[in-house]
Amino acid sequence: MGRVTVRRKTVRLNEGRRSDRVDTLVVEEPLELRVGGESLQITMRTPGDDFELAAGFLLSEGVISKPDDLVSMRYCAGADQYGEQTYNLLDLALAPGVEPPAKAAKRNFTVSSSCGMCGKDSLDDVRTKAAWDLTEDSTTVDAELLADLPERLRRTQKIFDRTGGLHAAGLFTADGELLASKEDIGRHNAVDKVIGWALQSGLVPLRGTVLAVSGRASFELVQKAVMAGIPVLAAVSAPSSLAADLADESGLTLAGFLRGATMNLYTHPGRII
Repeated sequence: MGRVTVRRKTVRLNEGRRSDRVDTLVVEEPLELRVGGESLQITMRTPGDDFELAAGFLLSEGVISKPDDLVSMRYCAGADQYGEQTYNLLDLALAPGVEPPAKAAKRNFTVSSSCGMCGKDSLDDVRTKAAWDLTEDSTTVDAELLADLPERLRRTQKIFDRTGGLHAAGLFTADGELLASKEDIGRHNAVDKVIGWALQSGLVPLRGTVLAVSGRASFELVQKAVMAGIPVLAAVSAPSSLAADLADESGLTLAGFLRGATMNLYTHPGRII
């Protein structure tokens, strides 16, 4: 696996005074996912948990729905200028009978660390692929506990403490038990890593859980929660209009602006008691 952080010389300005110092930066590198040798997706990510990222991505895109659908994952040969393995090429093998993404869809799978699936805003597409009916999930979450999740998630961000430059996603039970947390420079990658971990652990669909994210709630993040069967998504910042539309139609409880004891419940507020 590649490095997660690097050290870089910088000049510090403080009230007009300059000083030389060394700062710690989070690593951002491309990861190319290939299915059967054909390129599927290139995403900018923080190295680490790449297998979970790949599994979560395929689940959220409706390509797979259970662990056995993904037969193998392996790093392909790839070297930097020093001849060292970059771990930036990952080849995936699907089980017989699992349909790979159509070639037309593959063109939509080149993304940056910040945008998620930019331009992919079809609610009908998510409705068609979603394997789990969230309206059947009767999970309830205490409002006070929900308000505390951002701080609980923040305490898991070890790399953020060193760099200040990472998003985080945490998967909690309805009682507040932390199941998994992941960090990445891309918020959608952090969610994919959490969902991929859950898939490989045999926990999907994720009934009775809450997904907490450190930033805003975009359409892509709601899509991933819906595809994994997560009934509650809680974000520190705001949701987008399309995210709220998808959450409403899918039966997902969407909470935003979790700040202290306050929050906004945008869809299906009955789960928050």
